[in-house]
Amino acid sequence: MLMAKQRIDIEYPLTTESPNIVWEQISSAHGLERWLADHVTEEDGVFVFTWGEPWTEQDTRRAQLIEYVKYDHIRLQWDEDADEGEDVYWEMRIEKSDLTGHLNLLITDFADDDDVDGLKILWESNLDRLHRASGL
Repeated sequence: MLMAKQRIDIEYPLTTESPNIVWEQISSAHGLERWLADHVTEEDGVFVFTWGEPWTEQDTRRAQLIEYVKYDHIRLQWDEDADEGEDVYWEMRIEKSDLTGHLNLLITDFADDDDVDGLKILWESNLDRLHRASGL
């Protein structure tokens, strides 16, 4: 029996008030390659993420674009999660804080119970790389 995956929500405060800058980093292969993976390509709504260099062992994963609202959010689904239906995905959403007026990046992802902590640490590391690469 398949175990249901657990939803993870992470809110990351950004240092910019420009959704355009954030959108470029989270929705394009070029932007994602700056902080999420070593190499990213996109063709016809299929993103291919590769970690590791060509001369080393590489890990490659494919994700389908399932929802895209410009300057708002991008939702993708890893190929290995396709049999779970569209209830298991990962999403990056830009939200403006009513309190501060600053933007937040909201991450939604899903993990097996024993992978939750590892996935949170991975996202925190990726978000730290986003900040270093782009100043966001």
